[in-house]
Amino acid sequence: MPPVDINYFAVLAAAIVNMALGSFWFSTKGFGKQWMALSGITPDPAKAKGMQKLYAIAFVGALVMSYVLAHFVDYAGAATIGQGAQAGFWSWLGFVAPVMLGMVLWEGKPWKLYVINTSYYLVLLLVNGALLAVWS
Repeated sequence: MPPVDINYFAVLAAAIVNMALGSFWFSTKGFGKQWMALSGITPDPAKAKGMQKLYAIAFVGALVMSYVLAHFVDYAGAATIGQGAQAGFWSWLGFVAPVMLGMVLWEGKPWKLYVINTSYYLVLLLVNGALLAVWS
């Protein structure tokens, strides 16, 4: 494989976008109320005390996702917003949408939850693909 040119500041920015979008998407201003109801999650102030650790782990996951997407964007030769978004779309279609079907097919979760979760990743990968392409 040819060497990949990674802009680590862009990867960091994409990880921050991941966390910011997730904070909005799953908040009460986004789809948070529906998501919690469909997931069977209730707001519990006692659980909120350990959230810093969970956010730190989620941020590491966001960094990994952004780093891998940067590889896909570079391998695709994407250099424009549209090309980067296209790399993000194909990543979503190939690796997120089909994998997350398991929650509906095998776990019995509602289709609406699938749509909320997968559409989050679609928007995220479109935006981050574009960001990583133009900031490479």
